[in-house]
Amino acid sequence: MGTPKIFESEYRFCLLLWEHAPVTTTDLVKLCQERLGWKRTTTYTVIKRLGERGVLKNEEGLITPLISKEEAQVSEIDELVDKKFQGSLPAFIAAFARRQSLSQAEVEEIRRIIEK
Repeated sequence: MGTPKIFESEYRFCLLLWEHAPVTTTDLVKLCQERLGWKRTTTYTVIKRLGERGVLKNEEGLITPLISKEEAQVSEIDELVDKKFQGSLPAFIAAFARRQSLSQAEVEEIRRIIEK
């Protein structure tokens, strides 16, 4: 089984969770109110949904992520490459490089990553 799907608004929530974890539900409600403009009930609903999907665990009001930010990002990239580029990573990279100017440092970093 792969990484659970995290939708856009849930991802913004997860960014807060990853930054502050482990975090109490009380503190998470405050963070979501301040940074996302969410009501308490919205935060609790998202906690429940993500808990059911295995993204986080809620143990007596202490929220801990079960997947990392990097795992979520890799999963999203895999889905994007599969859906939009028929699974071709070279096609994805070519499309990205055509639309985005890369600095020499970025090119070198990408080269190092590929060589690994």
